[in-house]
Amino acid sequence: MKMMKETPIKKEIVDKLIAQLGIQDFSKATIREVKQVAAMAEKESGVEFIKMEMGIPGLPAAQVGVDAQVKALQSGIAHSYPDIQGYPELKKQASRFVKAFINVDIAPEACVPVSGSMQGTFASFLTCSQADKQKDTVLFIDPGFPVQKMQLQVQGVKYETFDVYDFRGDKLRPKLESYLSKGNICTIVYSNPNNPAWICMTEEELKTIGELATQYDVIIMEDLAYFAMDFRQDLSKPFEAPYQPSVAHYTDNYILLISGSKAFSYAGERIGVTCISDKLFHRHYADLSARYEGLPFGLVFSTRMLYALSSGTSHSAQYALAAMLKAASDGEYNFRNEVKVYGERAHKLKEIFQRHGFHIVYDRDLDKPIADGFYFTIGYKQMTSGELAKELMYYGVSAICLITTGSHQEGLRVCTSFIEDHQYQQLDERMSIFEKNN
Repeated sequence: MKMMKETPIKKEIVDKLIAQLGIQDFSKATIREVKQVAAMAEKESGVEFIKMEMGIPGLPAAQVGVDAQVKALQSGIAHSYPDIQGYPELKKQASRFVKAFINVDIAPEACVPVSGSMQGTFASFLTCSQADKQKDTVLFIDPGFPVQKMQLQVQGVKYETFDVYDFRGDKLRPKLESYLSKGNICTIVYSNPNNPAWICMTEEELKTIGELATQYDVIIMEDLAYFAMDFRQDLSKPFEAPYQPSVAHYTDNYILLISGSKAFSYAGERIGVTCISDKLFHRHYADLSARYEGLPFGLVFSTRMLYALSSGTSHSAQYALAAMLKAASDGEYNFRNEVKVYGERAHKLKEIFQRHGFHIVYDRDLDKPIADGFYFTIGYKQMTSGELAKELMYYGVSAICLITTGSHQEGLRVCTSFIEDHQYQQLDERMSIFEKNN
């Protein structure tokens, strides 16, 4: 009699709220819907939820950025439009940051500020999908960030996707070629480290992706939202190896999306920078030239796409990001030290879940255990994603299903950003009850 089990939150409360919101299949519930059910159940039951569904920074914004932005505002910068190409000092510091932490040379002109990487991907999708009429489809190496597929839905652009779970290492090349050989792929998208699985592409895998990008003439969109957050190695020393791994070492066909949101906890100001390889920035595509008065790829991106979207990026936030990137490159601000708490939280949370019978779904990077970081993935015995997500709600734990990220595995994405110290004991106690009941 499953419904007779005692749970920290009455099942009737959760089931009623899910029904009220019209969620028919909980495995496909969005992040916002899961968050809403959790908030309402917490209020109605009086039981504190352990919230693991939202990927929002749980740390204070970098002070060096706040100080620079306040100073810029006080100087009167808010009255003037920013240059569509971006604040020159930010472009300079972005170029320097890429050299310091990736060991790649990109000219300042090809580093373009955007209103967060979300806008960077939107404008990149527009530009890439219009560059060659024969190449009208985006390929996702999943699992990934669900909103990027929504962006393509909004644009009316086609996409293909595969779950990389069974295609790591030597299996990656033939899998990618099975798509690229059709000749319709304009760009390949992935995040590194990965949201939600926290897998990190190896140098050999990045080399494979880069070589195929050159061979098939496709553009790689490398989402570096969790920059240098593979905490298995220290990637925080400017101009010193080891560097943040990147496809930029293996092809000229790339766009790097660098966000201020996670590494600098600057999510609220919507600031990032899109760094386009020098060769791609100046490249002329016949279809882009015909549509946009002969402009090269990089200027279509900035003076057409970004200009049409928002006429530039928050002026004062550009001063903030410039200051943060400069301080990091100067070795005065170690952003990795600020955010490594996410890895420490993941380590503790994994131990609790695994002790109570859960398993890590994406558990390895080939021969290495996966890093502890902002996200990780859990499964439980033979439960489906939807069953597990709904069941955990009865225990005051909220997380999203992997199916919503393009994964074909059964399990959930857990985010570490909002975990507070007192909640480890809460989770341990609740998962003990969960284990007895299941």
